[in-house]
Amino acid sequence: MADAARSTPRLGALDITRKLAAICGDPFARFAGPADEVAGRTARWVAVPGGPHAAAEVLRLAAAYDLTVVPRGAGTKIDWGAAPAQVDIMLDTGRLAGVWHEPRDAAVAEIGAGTPLRAVQATLARTNRRLPVDAPSPGATLGGVLAADESGPLRHRHGSPCAQLVGVRYLDADGELVSVGESGTEALGRAAPGGGRPSGHGPAGGAGGDPGRGGGDAILGRGGAAGLDVARLLCGSQGGLGVLVSATMRVHAVPAGRLWVSRPVWTPLEVHDLVRAVLAADVDPAAVELDLPVPVPLPRRRIPATHPSVVNRPDHPAVTGRPAAGSLVVLLEGGPADVTERAERLTAVLGAEAMVGHHAPEWWGRYPFAPGDTALRIEVPIGDLHAAVYALRDATGGPVPVRGSAGSGTVHAALSGALPPERVASILTAVRSVLIARRGRCVVVAAPAAVRRAVDLWGELPTLPRLRSAKAHLDPHHRLAPGRLPGGL
Repeated sequence: MADAARSTPRLGALDITRKLAAICGDPFARFAGPADEVAGRTARWVAVPGGPHAAAEVLRLAAAYDLTVVPRGAGTKIDWGAAPAQVDIMLDTGRLAGVWHEPRDAAVAEIGAGTPLRAVQATLARTNRRLPVDAPSPGATLGGVLAADESGPLRHRHGSPCAQLVGVRYLDADGELVSVGESGTEALGRAAPGGGRPSGHGPAGGAGGDPGRGGGDAILGRGGAAGLDVARLLCGSQGGLGVLVSATMRVHAVPAGRLWVSRPVWTPLEVHDLVRAVLAADVDPAAVELDLPVPVPLPRRRIPATHPSVVNRPDHPAVTGRPAAGSLVVLLEGGPADVTERAERLTAVLGAEAMVGHHAPEWWGRYPFAPGDTALRIEVPIGDLHAAVYALRDATGGPVPVRGSAGSGTVHAALSGALPPERVASILTAVRSVLIARRGRCVVVAAPAAVRRAVDLWGELPTLPRLRSAKAHLDPHHRLAPGRLPGGL
């Protein structure tokens, strides 16, 4: 309360609090506390609206008092990207949650932005369906995943979560509820003969990503299929272009069979050859993931190959005579017999060191960085992934943990949070100079506050002019998450 009172006359601050409580209900509007931060910037109020119309009223109140608004889902990525210039109202989407009940063979589902992804998958699993979205952040909401355009191993076959969008409902900066693309009902009518309707009528109760990717021209009326372009432009925008209320997403049947084929790797150059072999093998992988951890010193005594700890582990130095630098793992999905046959073909391609398992490795679908690290996302054509890893090693002077989708050229890396900002800046400069010639990028996903203030988080962004146009069109007064987008937008 004291922080809010310092920036707003006390009576005015109390008046705003009362109005937020009238909109959201007494338990769901309050002065913010120390934990209510966005990349280190503390909010002044927290509002948890109970539905789209209440959320719209919050935005109208913000417009009337010239206050900024930053949406928050589960907060799993709240420290990603740039810190906003100011956070007056943190709009918590936790009550904008729910999954529409549609026929069991429906190809789409409309989902509230505040719905935890785990809950979405559990609900769809009752009818043997799933979203082909496996974002690594535990507890993340669908809205948070879309706002960061966060994707996991399944991005190889299905693309990013943005690629699964059919339509969205979102609130603009003035609190107007906008529907773009197709609603769940419209999409269902296209997907199922004779139409069919959901049994409900709306959700029961919506840098990471790359906000530079999108249809900035389409949003201004200069492109075709502008509605879906607008929907996809919201992906990765960190709430800086609109407040997502719900998303209509494509859903797929749960695969009956899943197998993981793993192969140890010793050098990044070997990864290049292996990925090419996997993609040429015609096995239709659902995911092709790479894990290159920092090597752990080996024990001095040699472990016998018959020891229980190394049986069935062809990557162990006791068997190979040299430690593996990491592993390449391919996920195959489909009918059980078909998956087994494809796994056999793939192991023949990858050689005797390849193994087939019924469970994912422990690191699968997890980031290589921890809280406090400087987290990097590297995007590069798959043929140049090894060059990006070598560039990172050369710049840092040693191995760096790298993990991600070798099959799509998108990986994450971790730099120690103890590195001084100027050292991180020099590493970024060196890596980006290598990547730019290979049509690649290196983005700082998250970092300690000192690093975030001192370095260029985004690097070169050719689409910045289009993003600037979109911001000017959708949020001309810069009330939505100001400063979260590249270029200080």
